[in-house]
Amino acid sequence: MTQIHLQKHFFSDSERTLLETSDFRATVFLYPSGVHGLRLHNSVGYLELLPFQGQQIWDAVLHGRSLTMKSMFDAPQPTRVYLENYGALLLHCGVTAMGVPVPGLDTHPLHGELPNAPYQAASVRLDTDENGTYIALTGSYRHSVAFAHNYVARPEVRLYANSSLVDVRLEIENLKNTPMDLMYLAHLNLRPVDNAKLEYSAIKDPEHVRIRADMPAHAVFPAGFKERLEQLRLHPELHHTLEAGVLYSPEIVYFITYQADSSGWAHSLQIHPDGSADYVKHRPEQLPVGVRWLTRTPDQDGLGLVLPSTSNPSGYSTEKAAGRVVSLAAKSSWHCQYQFAALESSQVPAVSAAIKELV
Repeated sequence: MTQIHLQKHFFSDSERTLLETSDFRATVFLYPSGVHGLRLHNSVGYLELLPFQGQQIWDAVLHGRSLTMKSMFDAPQPTRVYLENYGALLLHCGVTAMGVPVPGLDTHPLHGELPNAPYQAASVRLDTDENGTYIALTGSYRHSVAFAHNYVARPEVRLYANSSLVDVRLEIENLKNTPMDLMYLAHLNLRPVDNAKLEYSAIKDPEHVRIRADMPAHAVFPAGFKERLEQLRLHPELHHTLEAGVLYSPEIVYFITYQADSSGWAHSLQIHPDGSADYVKHRPEQLPVGVRWLTRTPDQDGLGLVLPSTSNPSGYSTEKAAGRVVSLAAKSSWHCQYQFAALESSQVPAVSAAIKELV
C-alpha cells in the first residue's frame, strides 16, 4: 500500500499533479471559493472530491459524461449549511441525526453534521482488493460535543483501474464509554435522463415502494402536486419512466424495501435510451431503507436512484420513536459499503436480468 497524507498547503489556484502511475493520476487544486479539490483519474474518467469538506464526491465524469445532478451550484462553497452547498454527487448524511428536523422536537441541522464536516485528516491511497487495483480518498473527522457526542467518521472512496466502478465505505467509531445513537444516509444524486427506465430489486407495489406523504417545511407545493402524489402512491410504476417534460417539483420521495441477492447486494439501474446505465448496489443488511428522491425543475434536476439509509429521512425524533435509529455500543464501530458505476450498454443486460430474477 502507498499512502500520501494531504496537507492544505499542497493546494493552490493552479491544478497540479500529486502522484501518477501507469493506471492512475491524482491532482490537487483550489476552487475559486477557496474549497480544496482533489481529482482521482483513471483511464475511464475521474472523480472530483472535497477532501477537507465532508469528503463529498462533488462530481464523477466517467465514459465522457458527468453523472451528477444539475443544481444551482457551479462549484462548492465553504459552508457547514446543507442547502448553501447542495450540488454534489455524493454527500454523507448523519451521524448523530439525519433527515428533516421536526419543528419543536428536533434541534439538529438538516441531514446532520456530516455533509460539510471539516475533516481533520485526509489522504490518497493506492492499494489492491478483491475488485482490483484502486486509488482512494480516505480521512477522518472527529465530532466531539461535551456531555453529548464523541465519534470518528472514516469514509473511503475507491476508484479502480480501467473501470467505472466506485466503491464507498464508511466506518463510525464510538469513542464514548456509553452507547450512541446513529443515523446515516448516502445522498447519491445522479442526473436524470429523459425517457430513461428505472429497474431495481424490489416488488413494485405500494407496500414495498411507499411514497412519502409528509413533506419538509421548506417545500412549496405547486397546484395539483398533492393529487399527483396520490396517483404515484397507488401506482409507483408511474415514475419508472422519466418522461421528458414531466416535472417533479419540488420533489417526490419513496421508501423502498429492497431484496438482496445471495451475496447480500441489492441493485438499481437508470437505463438510458442509448442502452447505457447508471448503476447503484448496496447492502440492505447494513442500510435497510432504500430512499428514492427525484426532483425535476428548471433549476434542479436530480435522481436519488437509491439513497441507502439506516432509516427514513424524517428527523431524529420521528425515527427514534419508530425504532429506526441504530444504537452503537460503547467503544465499538459500525460499517457500511455501497457501490456505483456508469455502465456501458454491453454491461447492462446481465444486471437487468439479475434484477428480474430477484423479483
